[in-house]
Amino acid sequence: MKKFVIITHVNHIRNQDQYYGYAPYVREMNLWLQYVDQLIVVAPLKKDNLTSIDLAYNCKDIFFSNIPDINFITFKSRFFSVFKLPVIFWKIFLAMYRADHIHLRCPGNIGLIGCFVQILFPKKIKTAKYAGNWDPKSKQPWTYRLQKYILNNTILTRNMQVLVYGNWDGQSKNIKSFFTATYSQTEKEAVQKKSFQEGISFVFAGSLSKGKNPLYAIQIVNQLLKKGYNITFNLFGEGEERDNLQRFILENKIEKFVFLHGNQDKETIKKAMKESHFVILPSKSEGWPKVVAEGMFWGCVSIATKVSCVPYMLDYGKRGILLEMNLEKDTEQIENVLMNQDVFFSKSQVALKWSQGYTTDVFQEEIRKLIK
Repeated sequence: MKKFVIITHVNHIRNQDQYYGYAPYVREMNLWLQYVDQLIVVAPLKKDNLTSIDLAYNCKDIFFSNIPDINFITFKSRFFSVFKLPVIFWKIFLAMYRADHIHLRCPGNIGLIGCFVQILFPKKIKTAKYAGNWDPKSKQPWTYRLQKYILNNTILTRNMQVLVYGNWDGQSKNIKSFFTATYSQTEKEAVQKKSFQEGISFVFAGSLSKGKNPLYAIQIVNQLLKKGYNITFNLFGEGEERDNLQRFILENKIEKFVFLHGNQDKETIKKAMKESHFVILPSKSEGWPKVVAEGMFWGCVSIATKVSCVPYMLDYGKRGILLEMNLEKDTEQIENVLMNQDVFFSKSQVALKWSQGYTTDVFQEEIRKLIK
């Protein structure tokens, strides 16, 4: 593959002639880039310092087309974004014109523009990764619904394979049910979790945002602590909710049990997963939540909301616990498992067996079929 073009809203940083982005996204794209000669990235470029969650593209020949970041949250941001649209449209058009393979990252504002521009190139080979919730019955912003409509429409979108999570009604021939992976075949281990008598460990990994709902996770742990359970809860990530979480922790005097570790690298998260009993993610919206699959890979029992393909991932409760988003009921659900370690160990082993079937080796082979 000569020229591979990525259209994405992900912010990037340039450092010593290398381009860095959000590590889970770049790590996945590096699997694609093994089959690529030249990479063209159309995305926002920020002047910022590198952090532990930034990773560089693994490609020697990279051309970066910097576009302004846009959003339509406030009146001011909408006003300025309108004037940026022609520049973004033109740069995406030029990149697609030069491309041998066009790859869109959706959903997002830049992905939406890319959805429109790709219509002009019906003969180009194209893929799109829709990382959000493809469930047609879910409540989503109209911009997300518009992206899904364009990508699913075989008249507007041609020669395209759209990778989505789960199987849903109304999928056209454009749509391909897919998955994602973090760990390789060589990383597989036979994990046996420790007894609850030595303490019970929970972990959360993700942005500390309202969408990921880390406060609800802490509220559940707080209820279990009140019931006398010996629990440690480690949260990894940063976000606008950090101050609220810290305030709740201090007000409820649980700072000896609940810890905010900030952003950490892959190996730190991996170690935490291996040592934990539960992964908790009360997120409002997801595609294929990596943290759930990663926790299951290391034998954690995942506790997550019934969004997107999460019920399928947890086999409708057989491989984990599905949250009702009712504090009393959810605390009771988890307590039922804590009171019966045999149930926990059973869920742990079936979760591990299922998740270890989705390795980066399998993922890479599927990508090879797409790109070749």
